[in-house]
Amino acid sequence: MEFASPMLLGARRYAAGLDLAARGVTLVVVSQRIVGAGPLRLEWLASAPLAREAMAAAEIVDRAAVVEALRGVFSELPRACAAASLRCAMALPTSATLVSTVPLARLAPKICVDADHSGLHAELEPLVLAEAERVAGVERGELAVDWSVGGAGEGGPLAMSSHEAQVTIAATARQHLEARIECAAMAGITLRTVDDEAHAALRAMRHAAAYELPPLEPWVALWIGQEGVYGWYLVDDSVVREMRFPALEHADLVEALRDLAGGRQAGCVQVAGDIAVLRGVNFSLADIGDALGAPVLPFECGPLADIERPLMASMLHDPACAVAFGLALRGVSE
Repeated sequence: MEFASPMLLGARRYAAGLDLAARGVTLVVVSQRIVGAGPLRLEWLASAPLAREAMAAAEIVDRAAVVEALRGVFSELPRACAAASLRCAMALPTSATLVSTVPLARLAPKICVDADHSGLHAELEPLVLAEAERVAGVERGELAVDWSVGGAGEGGPLAMSSHEAQVTIAATARQHLEARIECAAMAGITLRTVDDEAHAALRAMRHAAAYELPPLEPWVALWIGQEGVYGWYLVDDSVVREMRFPALEHADLVEALRDLAGGRQAGCVQVAGDIAVLRGVNFSLADIGDALGAPVLPFECGPLADIERPLMASMLHDPACAVAFGLALRGVSE
């Protein structure tokens, strides 16, 4: 048996999440021990405003302003974070990201998932690109595409048949991705990952729910963005149903929420994002609780923070930090 080096026992892996939105840039830095079990540690929170004209939906209009904001949020990093090799991830608006899940059997009927799935990636790549091009309605040369093979169970592709396997495809306009990579590079930041806002926020809410909810209790996660509300009904950390509002099939948000619950009781509702958007449509957190018959818990970084580490109090309790936290969480776990 080999024991870990004493120098590694206290070493930590650091990751940063960057949420770039019309309201500004939000930075969250977390860390975790490399060797041995240990809780996630919230290292730093920072934000910098952006002029309203700097962003137009997913498009970066004023790159100089974005670069300056990125430099601003990194300028006061604690010494430990600044000296670490930060794995940085940035968000893309969900409206600019297309996510599609296709059964492997339909995408590639002649491909079998064998014991070591050797050659699976090479065989699937052109089929995935063709599917992304078809769904997005954009030539593949103008798309940035990421994809993975998985299934309903925990075993991953090695533990399932071709009929059980699912191919999840994420695609966005290449220009949006390249603009973010270039702005980050101009600010001295190397991006390792770009993820969509809604799924980054869901990752953050799942992490918080693991601490706040009893095991196996059904719950609802809601993320509120500028383009609408995204919802997930989860049981045992698995997504059972998804919802997006506005949508043609729902007359109002109350109907959308009730359809999401499917007549089942949820233990609680986790809410993240720009809650002020609700006021614009005469809705409130209390209305969400009434529609779902469950207590509403806005996402906060506060319960995940070390009380001995001084961090900005307003950000510790800001539900909009969920996207940046979810991005950092992905970085530290990869």
